[in-house]
Amino acid sequence: RISNELEKLVIVMADTSKTITTLDIEKNIGISKEFNNFELSNAISNKNVFKANQIINYFADNQKNNHITMTVSHLYQFFSKILVYHSLGDKSRNNVAASLKINPYFVSEYEAAAKNYSAAKTIKIISTLREYDLKSKGFGNVSAGAGELLKELIFKILH
Repeated sequence: RISNELEKLVIVMADTSKTITTLDIEKNIGISKEFNNFELSNAISNKNVFKANQIINYFADNQKNNHITMTVSHLYQFFSKILVYHSLGDKSRNNVAASLKINPYFVSEYEAAAKNYSAAKTIKIISTLREYDLKSKGFGNVSAGAGELLKELIFKILH
């Protein structure tokens, strides 16, 4: 796939002698590191409504590459770890990293999320994630598409 995409990029960029940049790749191939589940959880953890909505709108428009099941699963794991974070007595960087089984580099993201989402709100979000997982599979949902469900879900998480 990478080879095919590079061949396309070489054809598109053939008329220019400039170096290919990440902007050229994003513009011509459509892959953006800003629009993935990790960036979504980061935007949510910081309550960055604008960024979260940008990402979720991209997901809704590109459902083939951003399946709702993967997003809900990622968010479920993320908020489960926030709940564990809330239960920790020792919130030192190394203890948090070991308890959550994450790289210490990502501890600050969970600290920010824990500040923005209380334990009670986190439990409610996990319940909402389970509800939308079922809706995405057709239970209790007769008309909403995956993109609409994702938008509703993110709204409920952030508000």
